[in-house]
Amino acid sequence: MIFPQAFFFDMDGLSVDTEPLWLQTEIELANEYGADWSLADQAHCLGGPMSKVGIHLANKTNRPDLAEWFSEEMVSRMAQRCVTGVGFMPGVESLLDEISSLDIPIALVSASPRPIVDAVLNGLSKNFYRFSISASDVTRSKPFPDPYLVAAQKFNVEISECIVLEDSATGVASGTAAGAYVVAVPHLVPIEEAPRRLILKSLDNVSVSFLVEKFNR
Repeated sequence: MIFPQAFFFDMDGLSVDTEPLWLQTEIELANEYGADWSLADQAHCLGGPMSKVGIHLANKTNRPDLAEWFSEEMVSRMAQRCVTGVGFMPGVESLLDEISSLDIPIALVSASPRPIVDAVLNGLSKNFYRFSISASDVTRSKPFPDPYLVAAQKFNVEISECIVLEDSATGVASGTAAGAYVVAVPHLVPIEEAPRRLILKSLDNVSVSFLVEKFNR
């Protein structure tokens, strides 16, 4: 890679600070059905897909018959919470602003369903993304490579010359399988080092030139 052809940002926990809302909603639903929900449960479900959250809630509450309902209810409640506005994660807005100023295309690629993605986008102070890919838009969501391959195709760029930014092991697996350069910013589940992968504690003070230098070494 000399210079990235496009940037693809994950949404929850990477671009926007929605993980506390996910945890609040998961605890709320679990408690309503007589179960506890811990950070370990959240870590297990981190990165989706939504069916994984529904199944885990069903197992925790001993209500296997409600797995699909739990998934649908999570989507409904999360969309309601996100539409009131969510904040960018540290460093993300300034990085997005710099990428935009360089006229490098940016897309949002999420494992969340379309209603949640739209709620988040509608609540942002500024939308830097030219389009978004949600779990509803692909047959196979993360950890499969499909979301990032579809995004690269929409931009008509080579995914192998693009940078994916992720926070979960599921998302990192998706970006890696697609063949992109991957920036991982883990916060609940550790991410292992690998070729074409950069692991950072935060995106605070991270610039395009910093990423280009790291990946061109």
